Amino acid sequence: MLQPNWMGEGAMVKRTRFNDSDCPVARSIDAIGDWWSLLIVRDAFDGSRRFGEFQRGLGVAKNILAARLRTLVDGGILDVVPASDGSAYNEYVLTPKGRDLFNVIVALRQWGEAHFFAHDEPHSEMVDRRNGRPLRALEVRSTDGRQLNPGDTVVNKVGHPRDSGRDSTGLGSAPG
Repeated sequence: MLQPNWMGEGAMVKRTRFNDSDCPVARSIDAIGDWWSLLIVRDAFDGSRRFGEFQRGLGVAKNILAARLRTLVDGGILDVVPASDGSAYNEYVLTPKGRDLFNVIVALRQWGEAHFFAHDEPHSEMVDRRNGRPLRALEVRSTDGRQLNPGDTVVNKVGHPRDSGRDSTGLGSAPG
């Protein structure tokens, strides 16, 4: 049974860092940080650019938003640029590294649509701007075009030949 962690008021839990892990999933999670950061990236894909737009759309406290935006800028996922309308404000725009998160956001969206909504429950749906039709489900494909599932893959540790192929689940190992 898990025991509650009773901490004094104002005490903070130290965040575990994975930026030195040999696992790309752990490093990616380390770069994103938490759910607010992914929602900020989602909103940036949807066109939010200013602090106030992110704050209104997410309903997150300003101090949390400021910290998450700073982390995303420091991590090279967002850039701060002068406002496009020439005003004194700054805007946040996705960098190429940030735009590369598009498939991650689409995968999370599709997974959420498939598993967290009743058939007749209203929800959002991502569609192709050109034809208005829903996107095809993302698939993992081999270099020869075959669709792959977890049992078809294995994780090879690059630079660690003695560990190659040790994980037969295809899902990776614990960070570290």
